[in-house]
Amino acid sequence: MNDTWTIQAALEWTVGYLERKGDENPRLSSQWLLSEATGLSRIELYAHFDKPLSMEEREVLRKYVARRGAGEPLQYITGEVGFRHISVKVEPGVLIPRPETEVLVSEGLAVLPAPPKRIAADALASDDLPAGAVERSEAAADGTAGGAASTVEEDLLVAPDGKENGAARKAGSIGLDGTPELLVADLCTGTGCIACSIAYEHPETRVIATDIAPEAVALARKNAELLGLADRIEVIECSLGESVAAELIGSFDLVISNPPYIPTAVLADIPKEVSDFEPSLALDGGADGLDLFKPLVAWSVRALKPGAYMAVELHETCLDEAAAIARQAGFIAAKVVEDLAGRPRILVARKPFDEDEERR
Repeated sequence: MNDTWTIQAALEWTVGYLERKGDENPRLSSQWLLSEATGLSRIELYAHFDKPLSMEEREVLRKYVARRGAGEPLQYITGEVGFRHISVKVEPGVLIPRPETEVLVSEGLAVLPAPPKRIAADALASDDLPAGAVERSEAAADGTAGGAASTVEEDLLVAPDGKENGAARKAGSIGLDGTPELLVADLCTGTGCIACSIAYEHPETRVIATDIAPEAVALARKNAELLGLADRIEVIECSLGESVAAELIGSFDLVISNPPYIPTAVLADIPKEVSDFEPSLALDGGADGLDLFKPLVAWSVRALKPGAYMAVELHETCLDEAAAIARQAGFIAAKVVEDLAGRPRILVARKPFDEDEERR
């Protein structure tokens, strides 16, 4: 107990321990755990190799390493995960965001009208701007906000003033620059990573996010608040869209979802790190992986405006059947998009215009 633990010694010991426990990337895990225990960035760890750990830091690190050695996901231990251009809090009981879902957000943003390049610059001086709006504007201005916002160079993107109640505003409401706002539904929101990314990257969106799990609803609200986006994101506890206000049905510009989609038989083969720690409610998609997708499609075709899109993440074995279900429900232009590993993962489909609108 009286031995001096330097950062280098602690790192090497942790790597060896996690390697013996079967961690797939023990060095990366060790860096993250030591970073969390000491408050240093991963780069700073290497710049302070000779720095001794305090007894408090050693005790925190021991607890983290024991949890990781037992197979607990790293994200639950650190309590945070990077997702696209934001970081979101993660907690046990709520599904950890995956890189595949970043692709889903890209596809959702791609089918929305592009955000305006400039919203009145004097808005930056407004006392009514929500916390974080200026920082998001500066990030968009230098290109770090990415996605839809990354095309903005010197122009500034800022959030609306937030005086009204986020997504509860009726369809057709007007944004800060006088353009109509876009209404997005994020069903099965989990951490809120999709809703927060869309609101962060596209300043003219308002998002209604839903989840059936109270733990997820509370966490999604927390993430929206921490990111300064609570004025444009409303989180509702319900199954799919069943509690969305009736007056909003038919006015959505996008329905996006990462529902439970793993076929039940496949769940037996997923890594224990997932099956033992992440909620089965957020994973199990039923026998064909499409138990939630079917009612989701039925709701989406009613909720969307004519010409608007649905984008859904699904299991790689389900995409062809899902596209057929979407077409039967009335969607057209169904497109399957591959994930970062080249597997079919995302279904994007459009609600057709009605005949009168087509003639106009």
